[in-house]
This record gives sequence, structure tokens and C-alpha cells, in this order.
Amino acid sequence: MLGRITGLFGVQGWVKVFSFTRPREAILDYDCWFLGKDGKWQPAEVAEGKQHSKTIIVRLDGVHDRDQAAALVGKEIAISREDLPETEVGSYYWADLEGMQVLHRDGTELGEVAYLMETGANDVLVTKGERERLIPFIADQVILDVDFAKGIITVDWEWD
Repeated sequence: MLGRITGLFGVQGWVKVFSFTRPREAILDYDCWFLGKDGKWQPAEVAEGKQHSKTIIVRLDGVHDRDQAAALVGKEIAISREDLPETEVGSYYWADLEGMQVLHRDGTELGEVAYLMETGANDVLVTKGERERLIPFIADQVILDVDFAKGIITVDWEWD
């Protein structure tokens, strides 16, 4: 998911977008979006978009008035996986880490990655298992290895 439509902007079909991309205006690099809610997705083409103060505003093809735009509020924004750029070595898309098993370097199972969150200082893996754990995502210190082939993230982190 790249973002969410959060509100209306003006009367000519523009909407406010909360972008999860970095920088936030990078969401405008993608012309073909999928808008969804409750697992139902539909394609949408970006007609116009720009940064407006701290907000991203967008007008989608076929949306010309406030009433049409109001029907979009609350929808999530995604793109096709093929449209994402390749990641650099040591960089990951959060969605790729979700569902992976997390093991301590001594072999202790710490759970499965439920989701990640941003804290400001560093990103955090949230694992679900016998209990929920918050593990700092600090490469080469806490995160020792990410093995996509095996679906395992190895960490050096003291959980107690």
C-alpha cells in the first residue's frame, strides 16, 4: 500500500492523499493506481497531482466534482508490484518482510513479522508468536540476516 485518500480538496474532484512513500510526493511517480477498500480493488489513472503545502492532492481520471471525489475518501492506494523499483542491497519493502519467521541467533523462534512501524529513530518489526515483540530494525546490529528463500529473519536481540 502506498497511501490512502483522506479527504476532499476543492469542488473540482481533487482529493487529499496521505502518502507512505519517501519522499511523500514520490506517490505521484505512479500514474496507474489501484484503489481499494475491504479487499476490493479497482484501477484508477492519475490525471493531475501535486504537493500542496504538506499535503499531496490528486485528481483522478473521470472524477470531476466533489460528489464523485467524496466516494473515494477512505480508499487505500496501491500499485502493481511490477511498477515498484528494484530495492538496493540491504533495503526491503515492508510488505516483503511481513509473514517471515524471526529467529534469534541461538535458534529461538520469536514469532512471525505481523507488520512494521516507523518510530522516528528506526523502524520496528512487530512479531506475533507466543507473545507480541517489538524488535528494532537496525541492520548489522540487531538484524543479522534476511533470507527470503527460507523466509527467515535472524536477529541478535535480547527480548527479556
